[in-house]
Formats: sequence, structure tokens, C-alpha cells
Amino acid sequence: MQRSDFRCFHRLRVRWAEVDMQKIVFNAHYLMYIDTAMSDYWRALALPYEASMEALGGEMYVKKATVEYHASARLDDTLDVGLRCARVGNSSSLFEAGIFSGDQLLVSGELVYVFADPNTQTSRPVPPALRAIFESFEAGAEMAEVRTGDWNALGRDAGRLRTAVFVREQRIPAEIEADALDATARHAVVYNRLGLPVATGRLLQASPGVGRIGRMAVDRSVRGAQWGRQVLDALVAASRERGDNAVHLHAQRSAEGFYRRAGFVVYGEPWEEAGIAHIAMEQQL
Repeated sequence: MQRSDFRCFHRLRVRWAEVDMQKIVFNAHYLMYIDTAMSDYWRALALPYEASMEALGGEMYVKKATVEYHASARLDDTLDVGLRCARVGNSSSLFEAGIFSGDQLLVSGELVYVFADPNTQTSRPVPPALRAIFESFEAGAEMAEVRTGDWNALGRDAGRLRTAVFVREQRIPAEIEADALDATARHAVVYNRLGLPVATGRLLQASPGVGRIGRMAVDRSVRGAQWGRQVLDALVAASRERGDNAVHLHAQRSAEGFYRRAGFVVYGEPWEEAGIAHIAMEQQL
């Protein structure tokens, strides 16, 4: 088992609470590391777990978990936990894990999940859609697509995401979140392979030759897995294609690093809007 065998990794740093008196990781925590990496695997698939399982009509239950120890992880080590779906059977799926310190394999593991009825916990065949998602991801395929269009085409899904993020999560008043500009904006929505929306944003015409991106929202359970970046790139491309010379946005300060990595730079002074700190940013096209 090598690092190159895995497409999905979760990085962590060993904490004091996870080591024993010898300052090496207590063996039970390795299973916790692998289980935590499973959350990143669902993010990489662009599958919000709860909504996806509801759409698929079942749940994934662990039937068997095994680990094999090759070397110890120690306090403050940085570990990369690789996870892959190695095989999909009739109702079960085999996942293999590797916990690495650099290129050294410390622990290998296997998890057998069974797809089952959540009410009776009796097994069901793995849905063809989920089987195809596992197989496509491990083959290196893209897990989502960006669609752009007007509010009539994408408004229902974009609005649902924005309400979940801005109104329910960030407690921004609904009357502030929704405005008349949606009708003339260019919208982008990322859809996963189940057809569920996971990220959205919009592009306005701020002034002649200048675009303005806003209302960027990503489903909370799949953040940090590039889906917001796909929306941003699609909106920047749309701004460039219509002939804009620059694109501006008002970033929440907590997301400033995200936009900097995408090539945006800060201008002006920060301010507060709806109780949230913001900063103006721009990118020349």
C-alpha cells in the first residue's frame, strides 16, 4: 500500500489527548482517524451525506473494521489518512485506508459498509447511482458539474442553498438575502452526480466593463472540497467572456483567504454588513 494508491486524503496532527504514556497514539484512535477521513471522502464525492442517503433510500452501516499496525504515530506528527473504495459488492462496499507519515505507511485498515434500510437495518442492494459514483471517483472522473443560467433556470436550487447558508446558518434576514437583482444576474450552480445542488453564486454587471460576484454559498457538509472554487471560476469566466475588464466582490473576512488563492486582491477598508465583517476584493481580467 502506497500513497499513490489513494485519491482522497484527510490531514491531521496528533493531539496530546490521543497519545498514551509513551507519547505514541493509543491504538483505538487510528479507527477514529479513518472514520474522520470518511467524511472527507463524501466531500470529495460532492455528496452531502444526509441528503444523499435520503435521495438513495438507505444508509451506510459499518459491518466490519480491521486495522494492521506497521509503525507508531507520535505526538505532533502530521498524518495523511488515505481512503479508497476498493470493491462494491451486492449490498456491501469495501473501503481501504492507509495512514501515512510522509511516505511511510504506519497503519492500514479496512472498513466494510453495508447499504441498508434505515428503519429495519436490513441490507439492500447498493443503488446503481452510488455504485457508479464510487467507481467513477476511483477512476479519476469529475464528481460534479457547473451549470450557468438565469434565475428561471437555476433560481430554485440557488435559492435553497442560499437560504440554508445565509438565512439559517448565518442568521442574515431573509429580506436582505433575496433581492431584485437575481432576475438580471447570471447564476452558477454546482450539481453532484445525484443531481443535488451543492454550491452557488451569481454575477452582476456592477458598471460598464466591471462584473460583480456575490451570493457565494456552499453546502456546509461539503465545504473545503473545491466546489466553491468551481462556482467562482465559472463566474469569473462568464465575466471575461462578456468582455469585462475586471470583476469585483464583497468577501466575508472569514473567506478572504479563499478569494486570495483564486487571484483576488483587497482594495479599500473593511466594513460590517448584516453583522458580518466584509472586505472589497477585485481581479483584473
